[in-house]
Amino acid sequence: MRRPGAETVSGLTVLAVCFTVVLIVPLAVESPAYLIPVWTWWVAAACYLSVTVWVMMQPSGARRTVAGVAAQTALAGVLIIGIPGAGWLPILLVFGAALSTYLVSWRATAVVIVVNTAVLVVGLVLGARLRDSEVPVVEIVLSAGLYLLLQVASALVSAVLQREQRLRTELSVAHTDLAAATVLRDETSRASERLRIARELHDLLGHQLTVLTLELESATHRTGAAQTEHVERARSMARELLGDVRTTVGELRRRAPDLREALGAVADAVPHPRVVVSVADDVSADEEQTAALVRVAQEAATNAVRHAEEVTQLTFEVGVANGMLTFVAQDDGYGAGRVTPGNGLRGIVERTEALGGSVRYAGGRGFRLEVAMPQRVLS
Repeated sequence: MRRPGAETVSGLTVLAVCFTVVLIVPLAVESPAYLIPVWTWWVAAACYLSVTVWVMMQPSGARRTVAGVAAQTALAGVLIIGIPGAGWLPILLVFGAALSTYLVSWRATAVVIVVNTAVLVVGLVLGARLRDSEVPVVEIVLSAGLYLLLQVASALVSAVLQREQRLRTELSVAHTDLAAATVLRDETSRASERLRIARELHDLLGHQLTVLTLELESATHRTGAAQTEHVERARSMARELLGDVRTTVGELRRRAPDLREALGAVADAVPHPRVVVSVADDVSADEEQTAALVRVAQEAATNAVRHAEEVTQLTFEVGVANGMLTFVAQDDGYGAGRVTPGNGLRGIVERTEALGGSVRYAGGRGFRLEVAMPQRVLS
């Protein structure tokens, strides 16, 4: 069973506190004075808890999220004014201010804090009047000021935590991108060096051996059986050497980097989540395919890093099926349903299709990225 992330645990804890406050505090207040019918207050409480759970599951910035925050703020006001002075119900205001920083802009959060403070003041005034006592102005000012400071502090702490999380994510993504770029840069350097050596071998040794073969060919026309026998041997040896040089040149041109090593370098650069690399023994990939798969791994790792609280493990599996080189990246996140391709995914599709392959991706149960391309025979 997957262990939930720290952010998930903290969210569930705060949500449990809200449930406790809403359900227990009104019952703990001795002879609570309801300004609205009791059943209406409990319906509002149920709606508040439902809206809170729904809002916490929404992406930030969406219109429906803004509407949800507004509804949650309004329902919290109904609960507090509905039972003026009922214990710790104003804690809901602090929670609402902190939650709003995750979902809406700072300007909207400021509006939430102002509305919450006004609701608290109204609740304190109505509570004093229900008790037929004089309105304690000083006490109201102190209470309103205290909860105002608590709201501002909770919003600032939430903003700092979000900024720290963004910086950690950006740093992890940068490490992943740097590792992939380093692998590709090193391979480009090795490819250039191999090509240079191949050209030199062909231009120097190949030319010399060809000249040697022609010279020995001319020597066979000289007299003497013993001389002819030695010359024939030398000519045969020279041809073998020339063949070996050509074979070496071909190997240097075709040799591809170690795919397992390249993917391992990308995996090692990801601090969280854990990345597991599995490459079948019968896999062979040339330089172009290796570079493409490194980019695929980079995109999958970057996506997992950006959702590190929900993802604990990412796997890279490379194999061969029906003559196709296959790469599957799968994380254990909660999934986002429909996946909207960005520049990264579009780049992978273009790169793979240029190699005669195809790409599939899905976000149902975690993010899954499948790449298939014709396997090239390295000889």
